[in-house]
Amino acid sequence: MKVLSIDSSGLVAATALISDGILVAEYTIHNKKTHSQTLLPMISDMLKMADVKSGELDCVAVSAGPGSFTGLRIGASTAKGLAWTLGIPIVPVSSLMGLAANISERGAVVCPVMDARRNQAYYGIYRMTDELPEVIAEPDVAAIEAVVEEVNAIGEPVIYLGDGVPVFAEWIQKNTAVPVKFADEVNRYQRGASVARLGSLLYEKGEYVEAAEFAPVYLRKSQAEREREEREHV
Repeated sequence: MKVLSIDSSGLVAATALISDGILVAEYTIHNKKTHSQTLLPMISDMLKMADVKSGELDCVAVSAGPGSFTGLRIGASTAKGLAWTLGIPIVPVSSLMGLAANISERGAVVCPVMDARRNQAYYGIYRMTDELPEVIAEPDVAAIEAVVEEVNAIGEPVIYLGDGVPVFAEWIQKNTAVPVKFADEVNRYQRGASVARLGSLLYEKGEYVEAAEFAPVYLRKSQAEREREEREHV
């Protein structure tokens, strides 16, 4: 089984290819170019270098959100276009669970945090297993104070990762009541390999959708929508 993954939910553009459980290729770009400029060329180059034709793919695993509204839309349109053309399903993978899966330490409590602006973070809390991470707290968006309070209530050492770490690290370090670790730079951001691995596991469980049915999970309204509502209520 060949699984192509796509993650454009944050600052990083990432894609990977897993074939029968083996990571064949992974391609990550972390620069200031937009995902619309990088994602399709990355996928094309990766498949070419891996000597895999797109028609050999069984499914597309895509980071479904939450995260950057623009990034999620680009990832969704790319995944839907590929899946529709190839006649294969899409496997939605939580962007937060995908981040958590960067940590391989079994039993570890992991809290991915993605900067949602306005002192808020998209977050989830997971316990790592040999397969799908166990969900302790479902993906949500909240003030960083509420995130840390929820982590403290678990009462176990925690590993934080995600693009929210550089934004909130000092506050987290001062206010988390349990022992804290921050993931290293290599594993801090989105990785295509993690999304591909989770996509493989979810596909085997039958958790996939047709291309036309897939839509990103935003968790909250976009900034443009919020600003319009604020103007209408003035």
